[in-house]
Amino acid sequence: MAYTGQPVPSTVYNAARAKISDGKSVKVTVPENTTIEASKFYLLGGFFGAAMQSVTTGAGETAEVILNIEQAEYETDQIDVTQDFVAGTVIYWDAAAGKLTETETANRKVGRVTAGKDSNNVIWFILGPQV
Repeated sequence: MAYTGQPVPSTVYNAARAKISDGKSVKVTVPENTTIEASKFYLLGGFFGAAMQSVTTGAGETAEVILNIEQAEYETDQIDVTQDFVAGTVIYWDAAAGKLTETETANRKVGRVTAGKDSNNVIWFILGPQV
């Protein structure tokens, strides 16, 4: 750091850029007339992840919610129960139904099944990168 009388002239530059987080979660906007339930999966603001809290918005109002977008293994029953979801299956987010699906058409790719669908219609999956 520069100081008066320093034997070598120097200039101090204060950089205003710094790490914000580890990128394991992101704050996104919840659109009007939307109900978000904690621990359920959503596609909001271009990010797919699990909501960290419950939020409800009315007509003409928005709010913010934190989505957990960490590339980790998750358990969910938020699936299209008519499909198989065997281990290794690539899965997609069906925004219209609000469920995970095996159907690629017009749906966003979100991960891969690690433990197939059980008798309670629950799967485990690895969440893919947010690109």
